[in-house]
Amino acid sequence: MARHADAPRGSLQHYFPGGKEQVVNEAVAWSGQFAASRVPRFLAAMAEPAPGGLLAAMARQWTEELRATGDLPGCPVAAATADGAQAAESTRAAVAAAFTAWREPVAAALAGLGVPAARAGELATLMICALEGAILISRAERSPRALEAMTRQLAPLLDDAAGHPSHAPRQVTSMDR
Repeated sequence: MARHADAPRGSLQHYFPGGKEQVVNEAVAWSGQFAASRVPRFLAAMAEPAPGGLLAAMARQWTEELRATGDLPGCPVAAATADGAQAAESTRAAVAAAFTAWREPVAAALAGLGVPAARAGELATLMICALEGAILISRAERSPRALEAMTRQLAPLLDDAAGHPSHAPRQVTSMDR
């Protein structure tokens, strides 16, 4: 890392005395806060705010990146989660906190868009789970197909939960089978 940053090796120990574990934990925490900070931006950019539109905006950033570069970058939160068997307890806690930091503003946004508070938290969890899974599949396939399918299928459910006019899911054709 120090070589990549063109920094003296000692600076790594100076800024991260906890070593690799601290670096991973801080990257995970930053990622959770970054994801959380995007939620209000997505809402502000929507002409007609709706839960399905929020999901579409969240997925769109990944779809556009994949189309522009042909690949998707890895997510420190997902990577630390996948490596959970070897991770320290502090890393597991950092991952849990990062997902909470992201889930809370999504749940608040859903509630603000008319989803009953009793459902907003669980639907926020569902959105994040579906998005993370679609990102992994899209990364593996180097195709936005999973992100687009996830958005098409989940957006109407989210809109329905808020009482917004639902966008009917696209009918499955023989080409999709």
